[in-house]
Amino acid sequence: MILFHIYNTDFKLSNRRAIKSWITAVLGNYGKKPGDINIIFCDSAYLLEINKKYLQHDYCTDVITFPYTGEKSAKMDGDIFIDVETVRLNAKKYGQTFENEMLRVIIHGILHLAGKDDSTNEQQAEMTNAEDAALRIFKGKQENEI
Repeated sequence: MILFHIYNTDFKLSNRRAIKSWITAVLGNYGKKPGDINIIFCDSAYLLEINKKYLQHDYCTDVITFPYTGEKSAKMDGDIFIDVETVRLNAKKYGQTFENEMLRVIIHGILHLAGKDDSTNEQQAEMTNAEDAALRIFKGKQENEI
């Protein structure tokens, strides 16, 4: 089950059903299916606290993923924390709409659950390609629903 949570931010997620369907489709492309996935939209201060406490990183980031199942599991469980403020800033920085940047960050977390890493430059390039492919799936689903 994919659940969305809002913590200490006024962010409102629209199109939840389409996003859940998209996440399920993307995971399916990796031979995975959603188990218990929580996507928590929060403010910068909260995600910074998590980043310091669990990863020992003293900086803001847009997304942190905590997978609770191994890569070999077919069913993906995990928590994905998304800093809405940093996503908004990054959208401006990269010349994207807020909505597109938010979708990219959501699927970035999902790809981590599916076993994708982005520690090296090569892995980062692979992650970006996977995000782009996933975003094309979402846009295709949206066009088919109109």
